[in-house]
Amino acid sequence: MKNNILAGALIAIGICLSGMFIYLGISKFSNKDRAVSVKGLSTREVEADYAVWPLSYAWSGNDLPALYAQLEQVTARVKQHLLSLGFEEADIRQGSISVNNNWASYYGARPEYKYTLSTSLIVSTDKVALVVASQGKESELLKEGIIVTSNSWNLDYQFNGLPELKPAMIEEATRNARAVAQKFADDAKCSLGSIRRASQGQFSIESDEYQPWIKHVRVVTTVDYFLD
Repeated sequence: MKNNILAGALIAIGICLSGMFIYLGISKFSNKDRAVSVKGLSTREVEADYAVWPLSYAWSGNDLPALYAQLEQVTARVKQHLLSLGFEEADIRQGSISVNNNWASYYGARPEYKYTLSTSLIVSTDKVALVVASQGKESELLKEGIIVTSNSWNLDYQFNGLPELKPAMIEEATRNARAVAQKFADDAKCSLGSIRRASQGQFSIESDEYQPWIKHVRVVTTVDYFLD
């Protein structure tokens, strides 16, 4: 009789323990899926720290050796103009020279000049403010009959300081994400738990529409938090 009572008690205890473990397992599984996914944004406005500015020009004529000599003179004058603006020799390099035979293929009347030589001087410098201030001043060469093409779409303002910005921006974006998650948890009457998963978004650098030397840096992080 005692053995039957003891066996029954052990079975009852086992059933209770089994039920408790099942409950805890279901509760843990349920809480695992209680999470909120939020995004955090961080932005910075910075100035470009490097510029590549090509100035293109061409000269036409019928005597190719004489034309080449003339182009060298024009190149020297354009370079002198850049040096007078404040750039240094190390900032300036010459691009390749291309030759076009205008008589090789044409429609209608034959062009006056047989050859056209085209080249460019390329300013590559960290003197970004000087590049900005120099825009439009190449028109001074027009007084000497030198036509220089310098299109704004061909001027490349660069920002190379992103590695230094990244840590602070990621920290700020993550902090902003947590603030959003905390607000959600408060509204839901629950506690904000630990991070379940986090992913860093891609950094983007965009030029200002009207001031292309101004750059807008942006990053968005996505963070999932457990809700307790």
